Amino acid sequence: MTRTRILIVEDLPSLSIAYAAHLEQVGFEAIAVETGAAALRALAEPGQFGAVLLDLNLPDINGLDLLRGNPEILERQPVVVATADGSLSRAIEAMRIGAFDFLVKPVAGARMVSVIQSAVETGVKQPEPHQSGAPATLETPDKTAPKDGVRPGTFVGNSAPMREVYRQIECVSRSRATVFITGESGTGKEVCAETIHRESGRSKGPFIAINCGAIPENLLESELFGHIKGSFTGAVSDRVGAVQAANKGTLFLDEICEMALPLQVKLLRYLQTGTVQRVGANGTEEVDVRIVCATNRNPEREVAEGRFREDVYYRLAVVPIHMPPLRERGQDIAELAETFLQRFAREENKTFEPLGQAQLNAINAHSWPGNVRELQNVLRRAAVLNEGPSLPNSAFPLAARQATGFETAGLPNNLGVAPGIGGRGDALLLAQALNGLTLDEVERIVIENAIEIAGGSLPGAARALGVSPSTIYRKRERWTEDKV
Repeated sequence: MTRTRILIVEDLPSLSIAYAAHLEQVGFEAIAVETGAAALRALAEPGQFGAVLLDLNLPDINGLDLLRGNPEILERQPVVVATADGSLSRAIEAMRIGAFDFLVKPVAGARMVSVIQSAVETGVKQPEPHQSGAPATLETPDKTAPKDGVRPGTFVGNSAPMREVYRQIECVSRSRATVFITGESGTGKEVCAETIHRESGRSKGPFIAINCGAIPENLLESELFGHIKGSFTGAVSDRVGAVQAANKGTLFLDEICEMALPLQVKLLRYLQTGTVQRVGANGTEEVDVRIVCATNRNPEREVAEGRFREDVYYRLAVVPIHMPPLRERGQDIAELAETFLQRFAREENKTFEPLGQAQLNAINAHSWPGNVRELQNVLRRAAVLNEGPSLPNSAFPLAARQATGFETAGLPNNLGVAPGIGGRGDALLLAQALNGLTLDEVERIVIENAIEIAGGSLPGAARALGVSPSTIYRKRERWTEDKV
């Protein structure tokens, strides 16, 4: 049986011999060369390589320049680049132009073998063929031309900002590179992450999502890396964490900037070694997981202000994708609203006419601070509370109130706060409306309203209110206990 060949491009004989020994031990055939010119000659010879392990510091050429000047290398086989820690930026640039993954020297043999095996298994993603003369449709998308309107996954909308997102998803799906998704709450960051997973070579593996802002700090390490029975109070059995659960698949770390600094160090260890250590365990375990993360904060500001480690950020932000806010998506808003209305109509076994111009004007008049999630909630509410077939303009109260500059979403109906108030008398009217409520009841109204405006994000609500997320967690737990 023919063994898969791996091309090692490394000028230090001691390293190339070690790499070859590890690869041949698991059944690969290793071919080692020392220069970029020799690599080109080897790649031009008959026979195919399953993958290339490329050092970026070669005696005759920079490995990054070799890839840029010879794009067919990346087109024919996956490339894993190796670099010293000081030249990490070049490795990240190699990922952005199509490299499968990168390794930082000194490279552990097990880590190198794991990455090469994943590269060989994944291969190079090729565009899907179409019949000659047959136009591409959404059912048989032309994967090579997202700029022409093909929407990956469940996305709705064809605005210019979203076409750029589709293009980036198409490019990054061919790679194993970590992806850092940014954008306001409710813009669809998790939808983006799920689409990247489905379009990648890992689509048959699991997709595991963890919201780093929704899990208390003292439990997040166990959620991510697992624990051993008895390692802490409540650890009644061994437990596999999210990283191991996502083996051969994708781990989505939402609200990554909410992660505490000590835990960021442990995440960095995984990113560098490909191994995890459960809480309470003595040894480590290898895993093969692609990381996609997201935040609604400005990560560079978080780094500058010391709340997020710079080394972790640069390991995660190999490929950045920004999800545009809904207010910048133009006609996508109307298309999304109609899509949501018809979807929820089917769920409620109702029939609704298409949205009219007056309703669309009301929708377009709103700034949608909660973005797509807020729009989705408004249309779901409209479908539930109205029988149809037409929707009254009053089905969109948030849009009407936003035009006046005053929001009352989340306030109880018996408060008597009328939509449309604004100006100097607002404080007096609001005080009158809240008269008779305890301070605890007022606090609960304000917090729940802030959470709704933040699209369900507790960290986002905490920032808007100027308190720590833990304060909101504690109060919500107490409110839940009071109901029992």
